[in-house]
Amino acid sequence: MQGSCCCGAVRFELTAPPSMMGTCHCTRCRKVGASALVFVKKDDITWLSGRDKVQEYQPEPPHKYTRCFCRVCGTSLGEILSDEASFPINAHVLDDDPGVRNAFHEFVAEKPVWYDIADDAKQFEGHPTSS
Repeated sequence: MQGSCCCGAVRFELTAPPSMMGTCHCTRCRKVGASALVFVKKDDITWLSGRDKVQEYQPEPPHKYTRCFCRVCGTSLGEILSDEASFPINAHVLDDDPGVRNAFHEFVAEKPVWYDIADDAKQFEGHPTSS
């Protein structure tokens, strides 16, 4: 499964499909253009080109998640440089069908009033819970 940014400078391949897809409605994810997220394993990413073109944005506390962008075109890549074993990337950078569909909506309390959730995925006011 291939993935890339808008200008094609950043290109990668996933050797296994994402484990899940979710939609985050928090203001930060919406503003960086990465609300639809797929969860991938670090070991499943093979860089084809442009890893050196990925810019990281480290937010001020209390926020802790580093966001990545293509420094050429600005495409949001999610947390693609994370050192965690599994992490979210922007679903929209995948060039192929990820094979998973939206399983949940998080931070629904921050969703804009004009956005209507139109699927039956579980909804959480904040971070998902296991219950």
